[in-house]
Amino acid sequence: MENNIQIEVVCATPTIQNIITLHMNPVCTIRQAITDSKLSNGEIDTLAVGIFGKRRSLDYMLRDGDRVEIYSPLLIDPKQARKERAKKSKQAKRRKN
Repeated sequence: MENNIQIEVVCATPTIQNIITLHMNPVCTIRQAITDSKLSNGEIDTLAVGIFGKRRSLDYMLRDGDRVEIYSPLLIDPKQARKERAKKSKQAKRRKN
């Protein structure tokens, strides 16, 4: 176990955050870490994942200290959300005047 690397696998929902620390073979991928963590309920190939906030592929080779993040699907397109906020802001300004 002395040659193993230590990584974390993180999966968060609006109500709970799961963090699993794993000791893995130095030649392992994000896919292997997620499988070993058992944090994914569904098809691993459809997951959006990253390391410390940067998107990575499931075949990315992990390094000691990496934190694998499993991202939740977006509920709304960011561009659409921005448009809706701008529209509400304009309506609020009109009501104020």
